[in-house]
Amino acid sequence: MNKHLLATVLATSSFISPSLMAADVSFPHLETTGMGEIVTPPDMALFSVQVSELGKTAKDAKHAVDSAIAAFNQRLENEGVARIDIESSNISLRPEYLYKKDNKPELIGYRANRHVTVTVRELDKLNQFLDGALGDGINSINSIELKVSNESNYLEQARKAAIMDAKQKAQSLANGFDEEIDGVWKISYRPSQSRPVMMRAMAMDSGVNIESSYQDTQIVIRDQVDVVFRLKD
Repeated sequence: MNKHLLATVLATSSFISPSLMAADVSFPHLETTGMGEIVTPPDMALFSVQVSELGKTAKDAKHAVDSAIAAFNQRLENEGVARIDIESSNISLRPEYLYKKDNKPELIGYRANRHVTVTVRELDKLNQFLDGALGDGINSINSIELKVSNESNYLEQARKAAIMDAKQKAQSLANGFDEEIDGVWKISYRPSQSRPVMMRAMAMDSGVNIESSYQDTQIVIRDQVDVVFRLKD
């Protein structure tokens, strides 16, 4: 998997956190904000699909939806998706009416809905699963969330890059003003996390090529650390 590490340099006077600026520091010092960033392609996904059916009776609607969900879940398991990675919601049922002007609402049937959320650990199979859903009676894709499986490792890399960035900026500033750093006085850290890429919801017959949509997608994972360094008197 290709990935690259970016260390972003910020102007310290503009981006120091309020907690550091508010500190009462009476000795010579300098303050820096270190930024680290990892850019990597996704290797897993989480998608949610929906079945919605209208039946003359609540029983008919429920049966149609349950049959579609059962077929979809079974096919996923047959294609290697673990049962723990398939989460089906409870069914929802409601009467559906036809509203005509100057007439009482006419009951035309009952609407049943169920959702299934699937964790895909082999991203190259995502398109296959979604294509197969159409044949199982799935009506729409509610969401597709692209993620990375080893997020904690990337966060650790971004954190190390942020620490190095803070140190390098502090040393550069000290050298520029003919000063010497005399250790760290304060470190402020706000935990960060990656933001999964959300793809838009779509009808199953929309004709959108999901695979081409995620092939060039990148996940950005950032971290930040604020540091106050002592300067030698």
